[in-house]
Amino acid sequence: MARKEEPKIQPNNDLEKRIIEAFEVFDHSGKQVVDVREIGTILRSLGCCPTEAEIQEVILATENKEATGNVPLVNFLPYMCKAIIEHQFYPASAEMLLAAFRYFDPEGRGFLTKERFFTLMMEEGEPFTQEEYDEMIQVALDPVTDTVMYEYYINQLMVEEEVTEAAEPPK
Repeated sequence: MARKEEPKIQPNNDLEKRIIEAFEVFDHSGKQVVDVREIGTILRSLGCCPTEAEIQEVILATENKEATGNVPLVNFLPYMCKAIIEHQFYPASAEMLLAAFRYFDPEGRGFLTKERFFTLMMEEGEPFTQEEYDEMIQVALDPVTDTVMYEYYINQLMVEEEVTEAAEPPK
């Protein structure tokens, strides 16, 4: 027996509109469903910075229980509205990043060696991919000292974030 197609969900506010628009980019069938492998990309397109574990939590909470591997908009929309309103998955503040770098610089030198930075990014906590690391090190590494001057790097990250936010269309 064929399933009746769900009526198209209409947004009630700007937040729902943003979430629906991001979701629809990856809804290739037009049936208000995306593959679970797209969830991380959708979250990031909404300005979120989830860990892989957090992406798995979102999938677990929103995945279609009858047809695993898919996330329907009807499950995703309320979950993400709540998550965004509660400021989940937001990027770390400059102060938080500075505190983290200082923790790994007990001598207070103001920099990390390239090797130490590599170890922290690739082997500690939730490791980055080689591609993510390569992109990061291009901005982070001081070409003169071959070290990561972390206060400067954090400032670069914050300026890049402001430029990205300024380039986004008004909400």
